[in-house]
Amino acid sequence: MAKGYWIGRVDVNNDEGYKPYAVANGPIFRKWGGRFVVRAGKFTTVEGASRTRNVVIEFPDYETAIGCFNSPEYQANIKVRQPHSVADLIIIEGYDGPQPQDG
Repeated sequence: MAKGYWIGRVDVNNDEGYKPYAVANGPIFRKWGGRFVVRAGKFTTVEGASRTRNVVIEFPDYETAIGCFNSPEYQANIKVRQPHSVADLIIIEGYDGPQPQDG
């Protein structure tokens, strides 16, 4: 079964106001089996537009990723983040098919 992913790109305009949102996410993501694959870090924009922070969170499957987003806990936490940031977030199903072969 393919995993599910949140891919987020965020511009934070108030670091202090954003911190409670980031802290509250830990228990929410743990409850839904989420784990950070990318959390900030260095990046280079090679094409198109970017935001200052990038995050990829892996979930056991697509349905769980959707469930976490729609959960009452996360929906309440979005309200903490919104006054302090602008975000783009997609939820996407991972790929479990054939991969390119060496050679």
